[in-house]
Amino acid sequence: MLFPFVRPLIHSIDAERSHRLTIATLKRLPALPPPQPDPVLVIRVAGLTFPNPVGLAAGFDKDAEVPAAMLGFGFGFVEVGTLTPRPQPGNARPRLFRLVEDQAVINRMGFNNGGQPAALARLRGRRGGIVGVNIGANKDSADRVADYALGVTTMLAVADYLTVNISSPNTPGLRALQDPAALAALLDVVMEARGAGPPLFLKVAPDLEPADIDAIARLAIDRHVDALIVSNTTIGRPALASRHAGEAGGLSGAPLRPLALQRLADFRAATGGALPLIAAGGIASAEHAYASIRTGASLVQLYTALVYEGPGLAKRIVAGLKELIARDGFTSIEQAVGA
Repeated sequence: MLFPFVRPLIHSIDAERSHRLTIATLKRLPALPPPQPDPVLVIRVAGLTFPNPVGLAAGFDKDAEVPAAMLGFGFGFVEVGTLTPRPQPGNARPRLFRLVEDQAVINRMGFNNGGQPAALARLRGRRGGIVGVNIGANKDSADRVADYALGVTTMLAVADYLTVNISSPNTPGLRALQDPAALAALLDVVMEARGAGPPLFLKVAPDLEPADIDAIARLAIDRHVDALIVSNTTIGRPALASRHAGEAGGLSGAPLRPLALQRLADFRAATGGALPLIAAGGIASAEHAYASIRTGASLVQLYTALVYEGPGLAKRIVAGLKELIARDGFTSIEQAVGA
């Protein structure tokens, strides 16, 4: 309720500094308990029971500093990271830009994080709520596939699920791992490293050709990936009004929404509903989340919308989803998936 009043102050500060101040503040506040399963919204995906389908996307809590705090804001699950085996500073600043007129963000952060061992120590002993860990490769790694395998073995003990992130546009060459031959080799290695560990998700880019979509869908099913996250930020540039429109990096927020929804529909068609999908990209309301669910997503994730709507957004979306489900005559969220 207070966010509209403090937003001008928050937005008067450099975007990255503002974000760090937000994390620092959350670390000092007592965390509220995670949400309890709602009979209407509870959904089971990859063997996990999510109390509601609204999740926090990776990128907000890169170093797993405040997952409990974010669960306390009503998110059904939180994804931390992206975490790399070794600490890395990321790209040169400035690297994070608010596009206020477009309700969007451009980032070229470059997997800045303190490394997996530090996050592992923070996540040990946590209690309650579903927390996924998003893993990536170091920019200067000589063997990126080995980095992903190491990330799986390092973080599997503290993760409810693991996400293999091969779709960030801010690490040169990373998206090449989405090519069929490279992806097949990567999935073979990380699935072997995972063993009998937690579910493994794959996060893909929205900037894919139809042949890529079909190939990724087949490989994900054949290699027994547990879910696909569709999608990451885009390197495309639709018409934008902000003065930051020309900045390099990945675009997220409202302008990404149409492309992300189309890719979700594409992957739903390519998988035939045989693989759970998680929608990300431009989701800022219950109506957006519901449209993604009706298109085939079992879960949704958001991040950029928090910049403009504040931390109460998750609870507003959860409440709105219940109303939309009732309006359409469903008795559970699972009935609406792909309907």
